[in-house]
Amino acid sequence: MTHSRSFALIPAAGMGKRMGASINKQYLQLAGMPIVARTISVFENAPFIDGIFLVTPVDEIPYCREHVVEAHGFRKVLEIVPGGRERQNSVMNGLRALQRHAGEDDVVLIHDGVRPLISRELLKESIEVARGCDGALVAVPAKDTIKTVRDGLVIDTPDRDTLWQAQTPQSFRFGVIFAAHRAAEQEGFMGTDDASLVERRGGAVRIVRGDYRNIKITTPEDIVLAEAFLAGGGQNGVL
Repeated sequence: MTHSRSFALIPAAGMGKRMGASINKQYLQLAGMPIVARTISVFENAPFIDGIFLVTPVDEIPYCREHVVEAHGFRKVLEIVPGGRERQNSVMNGLRALQRHAGEDDVVLIHDGVRPLISRELLKESIEVARGCDGALVAVPAKDTIKTVRDGLVIDTPDRDTLWQAQTPQSFRFGVIFAAHRAAEQEGFMGTDDASLVERRGGAVRIVRGDYRNIKITTPEDIVLAEAFLAGGGQNGVL
């Protein structure tokens, strides 16, 4: 039996309007390095990752190649793929590019470009879980009480013990996630995340317990928090 390979698909095509910066948030500096470069470096330095596919807005590809990939000497980035209108479209563009390299049973880890504090251990666990079921979803238990609200009125308080906050990576065998994305595209369905596309087809997605430090950087306050985590020693497999 051939050992399956593992690839990272990193969508970094968001405009980052909440950051209020003059450049897209993934290029902002985090402790002296662009956020997306810190994210890529986790995968670059993980020996079990065979290749990286980066998805950015089409007009940012030259900048990203020069200031991120080449500037930091990333050798595993096999392709920088043009993004789509929505994140789901961007991921599908990335999967189409990956189709030229990946087999049905190879694992693809779909990970936010602005989530740089993921640990190597969580990547490894995600791959192992994804090989044995339809998907692996890194998530953490909800800390807060969640309310269901309609028209400004609370209509329900779900049991917090059943609620988890989804993070990334979300990991799948390539054949599973490509079929799920292709079906969603054909049927005009837009999901809230990649796992939801597998779930709607009856796929079994298993939780991998994540880390509350694996934050998605979307506001200036998140950069301050991420820098504090880095100062405490959490980066690239140390978290």
